[in-house]
Amino acid sequence: MKILITGGTGFVGGAVTRRLLEMGHGVTVIGSSRQCRLPGHDQLTYVSADTTRPGDWQSHIPEQDALINLTGRSVFNLWTESYKKSIYDSRILTTRHLVAALPENSEAVLLSTSAAGYYGDGGEAEKIETMGPGNDFLAQVCRDWEGEAQKAADKGVRVVLMRFGVVLGKGGGAMATMKLPFQFALGGPIGSGKQWFPWIHLQDLVSAIVFLLSAEECHGPFNFTAPQPVRQKDFARQLGAAYHRPALLPAPAFIMKLVLGEFGQSLLQGQKVVPRALGESGYLFSYPDLPSALREIVGG
Repeated sequence: MKILITGGTGFVGGAVTRRLLEMGHGVTVIGSSRQCRLPGHDQLTYVSADTTRPGDWQSHIPEQDALINLTGRSVFNLWTESYKKSIYDSRILTTRHLVAALPENSEAVLLSTSAAGYYGDGGEAEKIETMGPGNDFLAQVCRDWEGEAQKAADKGVRVVLMRFGVVLGKGGGAMATMKLPFQFALGGPIGSGKQWFPWIHLQDLVSAIVFLLSAEECHGPFNFTAPQPVRQKDFARQLGAAYHRPALLPAPAFIMKLVLGEFGQSLLQGQKVVPRALGESGYLFSYPDLPSALREIVGG
C-alpha cells in the first residue's frame, strides 16, 4: 500500500512509520521539522510542511491508498488562550486540509486520531464508542476534530476515528514525563487518585492501526485503550512498583489547579474507557492489563 502519515516522526508516528516500512509499504510522512528525524529508507518519502495551511504537501494525498492523521500539538503544557488555539488549529485545520485534498469517489481509508478526552469527565460510567461527547475544552476539540475527519466519508472514504488513551511505551511519550519522579521515589497519584486512567501500550496502538487498515468492514469510532482501565492511584502504585519505589506523594488537587490552571483541572478528570469496537472487530491485545505492559516497558 501507499500510505501517507501526518505527524509521522513523533513518538507514536515514528513507531507507526517503522512498522509499516517493515511490512513493505511505501510511506510518505508529512512533518513540521525541516529534516526528517527518522532513519533513511528506500520506501520512505519525507515532506516538510505546516499542515495548518494549504500547500504543496496536499498534492501527495490523491495517490495514496491510506491516510493516517496523527498531527496535533501536545496538550502537556500551560493552557494559555494562544496555546489552546494552537491545540485546536493543529488538529482541526490539518484534518480539514487533508480531507479537502482527497478526490471525489476515493477508495482510500482515513484513520484519524481523536482522544479519550472526547468523553469529558466520565466519572464512574463505562465509556463505549456509541456514547456522546463531554462539554469541556478537550471534548469540544475532539468533537470538532472527528467532525472534520468524518467529512471524508462524503467522498467515498472509509473513515476510522481513533480515540487514543494515554500511550505507554519505551523511549518517549507519557512514560518519559512520568518516570523521573517515580525513579526518585517522588511519584504518586494526582488529586484523589480515584479518577479512571485510560491507557494503551504503544505496541497495541500500532498493531490496532495495522489491523484497521485492512479491516474493510470497520469504520467509525474506536476506543484505542486497553481492555482493563485502572484508577489513577492504582496506576501510580503499579508504576512505582515497576521501578521498585513507593508512590506515596500525591499531587494535591488545589496545587494542580493553581499551577497548571485549566490543564491541571483536566488531569483531575478521568474516563473509564473500554475498547468495545476493537474487541467486536476481532482485535486481540498483546498487553490487555497494566502489569504486563509495565513489565515490557520498564523491564521489571
